[in-house]
Amino acid sequence: MAIPVLDSLDLTDKTLTADALLTQRSLAEYLIERGAHYVFIAKENQPTLVADIRLLFQARGEPDFRESSDLAHGRIESRAIWTSTALNNYLDFPHVGQVFAIERTTTEKKTDKTSVETVFGVTDHTPESASPKRLLAFNRGHWGIEAHHWILDWNWDEDRCTIRTGHGPENITRLRRFAAGLIKTKSKDSVAATIEKLARKVRRVFDYLGMTANSMPRAARVAPVG
Repeated sequence: MAIPVLDSLDLTDKTLTADALLTQRSLAEYLIERGAHYVFIAKENQPTLVADIRLLFQARGEPDFRESSDLAHGRIESRAIWTSTALNNYLDFPHVGQVFAIERTTTEKKTDKTSVETVFGVTDHTPESASPKRLLAFNRGHWGIEAHHWILDWNWDEDRCTIRTGHGPENITRLRRFAAGLIKTKSKDSVAATIEKLARKVRRVFDYLGMTANSMPRAARVAPVG
């Protein structure tokens, strides 16, 4: 199996994460052959796999690890993980080292509405190479990347961008990532809400970039007394 986007990379001891669409036996085999590890989410595109893992964790007790609650963007989020090696020799999936269930509880501060989402997954990592805490960190890192892609597509419709030639695609993507990063650093609102405000008053863009007097510290705006 050849995967051009990965073939030229050194994957030794790297851990690749993937959502359900890429949870495929052939990709798992490829990564193991390249000396890498995988942490995959299992959903309905692998019905037998997800059903077996879901059944195992149906009567789960206390989690193996629980993160402390995190407040961001008006939401309080906490995550917990359960892991098991009970299906290692049972599942029809290559090189299984553990299966896991991750439960994410989110509470919207404004509405006090709470939602609970549970996902199931499989990894070649054994308990010795990846503790529950480490597996949860892999998952958080993956969804952080997914969230960033979602921000780019939702706010700038990046997937349908028609810039195709030369360095145009790379340059416009870098500008969008820079803008999203700058907004996250400076604004207490979401990226979408901040873009809407900036669009109504373009001068604020220059304030964000530190190009106007409004963006300077107050002390720096006062002319020195001669």
